[in-house]
Amino acid sequence: MKPVLLPPNPVQHFYLGGDRIAALRGIEPETDRQPEEWLASTVSRFGSDRVGLAVTEDGDDLRDLVRADRAAWVGARGGRDAADLGILVKLLDARQRLPVHVHPDRGFATSHLDCPYGKTEAWYVIETEDDCAVHVGWKRPVDRDELDRRRDAQDGEWMLAHMNRVVVRPGMGVLVPAGTVHAIDGGIFLAEVQEPTDFSILLEWSVTTSTREESHLDLGFDTVMPSVSIDALDADALDALISTAGETPAGTRFRSLLPAAADPYFRLFDAAGETERREAGFAVVLVSGGAGAMVSDAGSVEVERGQVYAVPHAFGEWRLTGDAEVLVAAPGAGWPITLRDGSVR
Repeated sequence: MKPVLLPPNPVQHFYLGGDRIAALRGIEPETDRQPEEWLASTVSRFGSDRVGLAVTEDGDDLRDLVRADRAAWVGARGGRDAADLGILVKLLDARQRLPVHVHPDRGFATSHLDCPYGKTEAWYVIETEDDCAVHVGWKRPVDRDELDRRRDAQDGEWMLAHMNRVVVRPGMGVLVPAGTVHAIDGGIFLAEVQEPTDFSILLEWSVTTSTREESHLDLGFDTVMPSVSIDALDADALDALISTAGETPAGTRFRSLLPAAADPYFRLFDAAGETERREAGFAVVLVSGGAGAMVSDAGSVEVERGQVYAVPHAFGEWRLTGDAEVLVAAPGAGWPITLRDGSVR
């Protein structure tokens, strides 16, 4: 089996953006609210059976291909279902500030959403305008009743004022644990790696086209708000969620771009040029620059900037040749055993 080339898979959303995704992937945006692309996805958007699913050039659902030969694709048993790849990868191009929101953890998702995955996620900044920031966690503990009042009043400015603001640069990686409030400024273009779900709790919906009724996972705020952390994320804890590894040019070694705390959930690497060999295993590869080939004992596939590939486990160990530069997303270390044994929460 060889890597499968995946055509663009843009997703329309409740916020503005998408022009930089379109430029990278060589397409024309259909609307100005096409700010995401879901890469090699076998999961769909919350409330939809189809939106977000990756389709091959031949018109096959990647989900169906994985189900038909799971061992070849992921090399392991287990997971949520036969199509589970352990990760969801997105391109996200925000042209407005995203709302303050939160994702539930695995315990909440298991209890309330019949899913073993929550939505811990991480961002890798590809491009940004000057002084753009991400907002992650509370600077000081907040009162839960006060947070409820500010949510009902849609006081996003109060929320942002109480959150940590981190100015970002290309090459920065930021981990956002489940339960942590967060938002992204407009002007940031990033790759997002996350648990394979679409569970979002909007504390601020009024800056989007979404509504209150669409903001609590159809469970009601009384049910979902206990999953929102009200604890402070202090300076040391925030620093541990940030990696600057990608601020220097990629090399021939596959380099981790995220803080170590992300490893149990998902991993993200970069490399360029004539690289070392990479271990066998499912991966999502975005060719971020140049041209070359992915080469293994199973064969080779020519690649060029703007392409996205789903790489099956059966492709074996592989390396990059030529002058291409890639981002490589992979499931967490120890997956899927970590999902079955509950060691990652």
